[in-house]
Amino acid sequence: MFVSSSEEKNQDVNYQTLLNRNYKVYALNIPEELDFAGEKVPIQRFDVRESFDRELLVNTYWQSNMLLFIKNSNKWFPVIEPILKKNGVPNDFKYLALIESGLRNAVSPAGASGFWQFLKGAGKEYGLEINSEVDERYHLEKATEAACKYLKTAYEKFGHDWALAAASYNMGMSGLETQIKRQKGENYYDLVLSEETSRYVYRILAAKEILSKPKKYGFHFRKKDLYYNVKTYEVEVDSAITDMAVFAKHFNINYKLLKYFNPWLRENKLTNKTGKTYKIKIPKENFPLMEETIYNSDNLMNDSLIR
Repeated sequence: MFVSSSEEKNQDVNYQTLLNRNYKVYALNIPEELDFAGEKVPIQRFDVRESFDRELLVNTYWQSNMLLFIKNSNKWFPVIEPILKKNGVPNDFKYLALIESGLRNAVSPAGASGFWQFLKGAGKEYGLEINSEVDERYHLEKATEAACKYLKTAYEKFGHDWALAAASYNMGMSGLETQIKRQKGENYYDLVLSEETSRYVYRILAAKEILSKPKKYGFHFRKKDLYYNVKTYEVEVDSAITDMAVFAKHFNINYKLLKYFNPWLRENKLTNKTGKTYKIKIPKENFPLMEETIYNSDNLMNDSLIR
């Protein structure tokens, strides 16, 4: 059927009218006060305000990614938080893990791995076992302990400044120290850094802001939409495992589930020549059922947000 140019133009006008009426994208209100790890963010400065606004917009309007952040945080923040607390590291650093990996066992092009994105050398330096069969960068609890060691060292090095400690996690302590001396800077917000590190703390702040107040930024979900941990128990092993698939069947699970709950086991065997004791997680018999305990940090799960 032939459509005249005037008819096509009218269709375009009508379409644009409907689009304008139904599709809205709004600028966001910037909070008047912000803090990171108890340290005040100078949000009234135009450069700080614009940098934070960029990350807030990117993360708010990348809805699918932020919803995954919300779902994964419900599952993994309850594991990370008590380790941070035990080590005297502020709770806000859970958002560092979130922006590093999305709370997944990611691998970067440079080879940084796990939730906390340790490079092999740094992982070993901070006490993680890393070899062809065992890679504790993928062991969330142990990697979080290692991250705490790094952050506490950086905090002391950079004059008890948590924002600088966070920035150093992205660019390294020596690189940050060089820039501080070169620029005679005193804090993160006064430094000219690489594009990635310049955005780094603001990305953490944006994640904290949105996950603390998801409804404010348009995110609606039900309890059943979130991800949960599955209940497990630990089996201690101080000898070799010649076949992981056979080992898994001994506990009435399959190889995939064994690897899911123990991603730090990197091969289908564990030689264990030194007789070291490893703790391997096994899902309980009702493993298809999720834990019903609901994460309730930072107002994420109060009822007003999920109705």
